[in-house]
Amino acid sequence: MQYNRDAQLDTSQMGSGGRRGGAVAIGGGAGILIMILAMVFGFDPGALTGGAAAPAPQDNPYAQCQTGADIESNRDCRFVAYTNSIQAFWATQLSGYTQAKTVTFTGQVATGCGTATSAVGPFYCPSDKTVYLDTGFFDQMLEGQLGAKGGDAAEAYVIAHEYGHHISNLTGVMAQAQSSTATGPTSGSVRLELQADCFAGAWMANASNDPNSPITEITQDDLNRAVDAAIAVGDDRIQQASTGRVDREAWTHGSSAQRKYWMAKGYSTGDPSQCDTFASGALG
Repeated sequence: MQYNRDAQLDTSQMGSGGRRGGAVAIGGGAGILIMILAMVFGFDPGALTGGAAAPAPQDNPYAQCQTGADIESNRDCRFVAYTNSIQAFWATQLSGYTQAKTVTFTGQVATGCGTATSAVGPFYCPSDKTVYLDTGFFDQMLEGQLGAKGGDAAEAYVIAHEYGHHISNLTGVMAQAQSSTATGPTSGSVRLELQADCFAGAWMANASNDPNSPITEITQDDLNRAVDAAIAVGDDRIQQASTGRVDREAWTHGSSAQRKYWMAKGYSTGDPSQCDTFASGALG
């Protein structure tokens, strides 16, 4: 992924959650791994918490990230570039788009959906319309435990996926999907996750179109790494690695093949309108 050195970065879209809130109660044994990995790209950690708590204001740790050139001296500035590019894209695609904020944290964080720990991984909270990102996730979980290749494009895909949930929230699709607690390969939960994958792919296809974008090029290697990250978090792959078996009816996020297909469809079309995973027959 190539960055535009002259691009102006908008740090007002960023925040920091620090270490706040109470502990999250998660069951023991293999259930821990399953629950943690199932929530890797989740959008509401409230089910794992003891209640909701609004995040407290924090100083912006990205204030020094002024231009794309700053990414060279401070790698953390890349998170600003991802966020700015993703939101600039959606502002052109969704009338009346309301910006979200990317809040980074370590340890644990209090959100509008409850208190979450680093174990939850990146997530979107619809209650406060914020994307939360544990900065250690990519090295420790994505590349470590999940075995993805990683890299900037994989990170950007993860964040774009969470912003995909923001779009589904703004359009009302999320509320409809959450009206059912069913699981399985064609459930509302899976369809919502696959839509976010497709939205991420659509953004990636358009990331370098704007001359003012902080991202100037998405290479084939970048695309490969993003697809690899999508495959790494497939329900079937996670289940096989953690329990040695695959239970399709327990899927909440989609199989590796489903996630690859919809992420690739978003990229190949570059058109979010092609991401209707809720259409009849969309999932086969």
